[in-house]
Amino acid sequence: MTAPILKIKNLTTSFATPNGIIRAVDNASLELGQGETLAVVGESGCGKTVLSLSIMGLIPDPPGRITEGQVVYQNQDLVQMTDKQMQKIRGNHLSMIFQEPMTSLNPVFKIGDQIGETLRLHKGLDQHEAEQAAIEALILVGIPNPQKRVNSFPHELSGGMRQRVMIAMALACNPEILIADEPTTALDVTIQAQILRLLDDMKKKMNGSIMLITHDLGVVARVASRVAVMYAGQLVECSNIYDLFKEPLHPYTQGLLASVPILGSRLELTPIPGNVPALNNLPEGCRFHPRCKFAFDKCKQQEPQLISKEGREIRCWLHA
Repeated sequence: MTAPILKIKNLTTSFATPNGIIRAVDNASLELGQGETLAVVGESGCGKTVLSLSIMGLIPDPPGRITEGQVVYQNQDLVQMTDKQMQKIRGNHLSMIFQEPMTSLNPVFKIGDQIGETLRLHKGLDQHEAEQAAIEALILVGIPNPQKRVNSFPHELSGGMRQRVMIAMALACNPEILIADEPTTALDVTIQAQILRLLDDMKKKMNGSIMLITHDLGVVARVASRVAVMYAGQLVECSNIYDLFKEPLHPYTQGLLASVPILGSRLELTPIPGNVPALNNLPEGCRFHPRCKFAFDKCKQQEPQLISKEGREIRCWLHA
């Protein structure tokens, strides 16, 4: 991995619920290298989005807050920053593409105004300069007829075009780090490929880094250089892309890969039995053991810690 540009150290994000305190992200440690694409994968409810919102300082308080750990960027702990300090970082140095472009874009403001707001705030541009910069941003992400589209409202655009607008907004200030939360969800395969190619091209042009939140291992194989696997709020495996696909170590990672259809293959898909446990009702020991075919007594009694093995990280008693 290249030199880390972002370091997440022992991060825990908790939420107060009627049933008690739950840890949506539990003691997570992770690094994002300069110029790399890191994929964070796992089923829905595993804590991927909460991790990304924690990095951006967007956890709603109440009911949630970061209770432990650090998010270090340029030798500064973002967790300790005030909202006013984070406003200077967010959108300028760290940007995020949110999961649902239709709900993330404001329906009553034109596209150009929404892109221009970031530029006016962080770059000090006036109204006319911001509009011209918004047009250039739309050209950059491949939206046709950008002079017209800056005056369009979100509902007038297709899903793929709205996603491109979200990318244009996120990249308007040339951030060093881009967090993309399920950027290809609900898009057809042709548009998915275009969006992934666009993100990769933008990363290379800006020499930036991308943290890609997804559950689609096909997407991961195409664009990522490293992978972090999350389960029930914890990181359970971290590896470079080649080793993870060649020899996944954690039974959960093995289950995810076995669930992916392969074009031209007649092998029967093997789904992972059961569901991700509720965070307020976690099993004793390893959180994955009720769904794991390799589980033994120790797995049901003691929670494994994240250990290093051959340059990879794994949370599993089979490898302890």
